[in-house]
Formats: sequence, structure tokens, C-alpha cells
Amino acid sequence: MSSPIRLGTRRSALAQAQSGHVAAALEKVVGRPVVLVPITSEGDTNRASLSEIGGQGIFATRLREALLAGECDFLVHSLKDLPTAVPEGLVIAATPVREDARDVAITRGGTPLHELRAGSTVGTGSPRRIAQVRRRAPHSTVVDLRGNVDSRLARVASGELDAVILAAAGLSRLGTDSPLHREELGLSEWPTAPGQGALAVETTTDAPAELREALAVLDDAPTRLAITLERAILEGLDAGCQAPMAAHAVVEGDEIRVRTVVYAADGGRRIGLDVTEPLNEGYIQRNGSGNDADAADGADPIQAVRSLGLAVARRLLEQGAAELVPREQS
Repeated sequence: MSSPIRLGTRRSALAQAQSGHVAAALEKVVGRPVVLVPITSEGDTNRASLSEIGGQGIFATRLREALLAGECDFLVHSLKDLPTAVPEGLVIAATPVREDARDVAITRGGTPLHELRAGSTVGTGSPRRIAQVRRRAPHSTVVDLRGNVDSRLARVASGELDAVILAAAGLSRLGTDSPLHREELGLSEWPTAPGQGALAVETTTDAPAELREALAVLDDAPTRLAITLERAILEGLDAGCQAPMAAHAVVEGDEIRVRTVVYAADGGRRIGLDVTEPLNEGYIQRNGSGNDADAADGADPIQAVRSLGLAVARRLLEQGAAELVPREQS
């Protein structure tokens, strides 16, 4: 019973930092050591633009293969990097409390993004962030960007770039301390990717009951509800996890609210919805199609918010979102 539990993780500093947080939390639950098993994903070696490769699970596929092959006992992913379809034999066993879901703009002098001078260079590889930059700072030049957090910050510090867009959660988990200036981008006007700031703890469906039960202790119900809604919208749009769309949900008392936007790649057009619903089955009669098997009864709040997300996606498609987002590729 004292043998270590093996946690599979990508090799990046950020991935290992966030996996380390989960490992420490699990050790407190089970009283056993948890060791990290570094795994190299395609996303760590393929330097092509995320707009070309990011929708195909490049950060998760190799890790999932390792889990199914018995090389580790469970995985920790950045949830925003996971395709919406969970492979057969795997299950997301926990979604710990979500970190700050916002993006931040990093600059040398503290100039707000919308006030950057014409021709300023802003680095990001995310199609969603590219579209948002083109709306917020239309006179700037977007530079496609890959690499770890430190290398991105260094390109601003050196003057090679005027700004970069990063996830607040990543900076927090790394404990990054930089003299550069950061501008928090509010979620109402700058919503972020489905699942941003959240982690997914994944294991096999036939994992020992002891492990499944221990991982379940790490699950945060409001986070699980919010990310289920966000990812259902992405699923309903049939778009990749690097699509130029955003969805951020939050549980507020006995209601759940979601702000979702689909962007044209050039930022010139967007389609958005802001929806608030009670956390009960009532919305199913109002918004459900009646054809979704998961909406058959509203007793399960997870299935209820998933049904809501699919309904929101249908509304976006009816308003023309299909013209703006690329279809998911298997």
C-alpha cells in the first residue's frame, strides 16, 4: 500500500508545476508518495503554429497512450488543451478548484493593449487571442508565438516584441516574478478558452477503486459544472480546442452564467451570447430540443449543464457561427 502512485505529465515547467500541485494534494489524501512521470507530447516537439495543429489533441494524445499502456496511473492536463471527446477507457476523475481564468497582456512599460502605438508587435499563437488582439489593438501586428513562458517574457524584455498574451493561471502556478508589467484582461470583454485556468485529472475506467475515490476528493463541484458547460458549447460547435471562440462560465449561488463569443479570424466579426440559468431542470423544458439523450431527465446537474451548453451552441450556429469556426478534425 506504500508504493508510489505514478502521475503522467508533460515535460514543460508549467505542466510539471501544475502536476506537482495535484501530486501534493493527493499525497495528503492517500498518505502515499506520488511521483511524476515526464512524457514528451507531440505539442512539445512540433513547432508548427497552433492554428495549424492545435485542434488535434497534440498535447494529450501521447500522455493518454502512456496511461492506457500502464506507464502511469493517472494524468494531469491543462483542460483547455483537451479535445471534448474522452477516449474509450478513460475518465476525467477530478477537476480541482480553478485558478484565475483570465488572460494577461505583458508589456515593458505598462501601456494598455488598446493604447499600443501603431505597428506594435503582440505575440500569441492562439487563434482566439489573435482575433481578440485584432479587435482590441487593430493597429498592432500579431506575431505567431510558441515556446515556454520564460522565453515569451524574454522576447518582451529584450524589445523583440512589445507585448505577449499569456494565461494568468500559468503565471500563478509557475510563481513567475517579472519586472514586466501585466494588464489583466477582464472576462466580460475578453472571455477565454473553454476550460482555461482549470486542470483535468484523468485515469482509466478500470483504475483501482481506491485511486478513483482518492482522486474524487480533489474534485471541485462548481469548477466541474462550469467547465462542463463551456466544453459542451465547444462540442456543439464541432470546433477544435484552438478554434477562435471563447466560453467562460461561473456558478453564482443557485444559477450558472456563461459568456461565449465566436470570432472571425481577422477579428472583424463576432457572435456572442450571455446566458444565465438556474441550476435545476427547468431550463430543459425551455431550451432543450427534446432530442438529446442527456436531457432526458434533469436530475443530474452535470448532464443538465451539458444540455444547456449544446443548446447555447445551437443558438450560436443559428446566428451564423458556422461561418466563423473551423470544424474539428479527428
